[in-house]
Amino acid sequence: QLQLVESGGGSVLPGGSLRLSCVASGISPERYDISWIRQAPGEERERVSCLSSSGGSRFFADAVKGRFAISRDVAKNTVYLQMDSLKPEDTAVYYCNVVVSLYTYWGQGTQVTVSS
Repeated sequence: QLQLVESGGGSVLPGGSLRLSCVASGISPERYDISWIRQAPGEERERVSCLSSSGGSRFFADAVKGRFAISRDVAKNTVYLQMDSLKPEDTAVYYCNVVVSLYTYWGQGTQVTVSS
């Protein structure tokens, strides 16, 4: 059964860093594009980053370019989102997702709060 589990969220001061993890079971992440999506209270979901199945292509939303990085560890079936220079506007629940056979699978999300 395919399952995505996020972790690594927390509360940090502006300018701080966090590394989110998305552990996939039931699939090999290197065979699919994996995305990180966030949703702030009262806001629509926003695609933050995406790593292509080949690992050769990365997408970043304009709001996070230069501050976030995406990577994966094939041996651990894990995709990471390294978030640096965090801002209060980065506060949201962060989800990873993957589309398999036209169906989108989501993790449960992990809360990121950036506040002084």
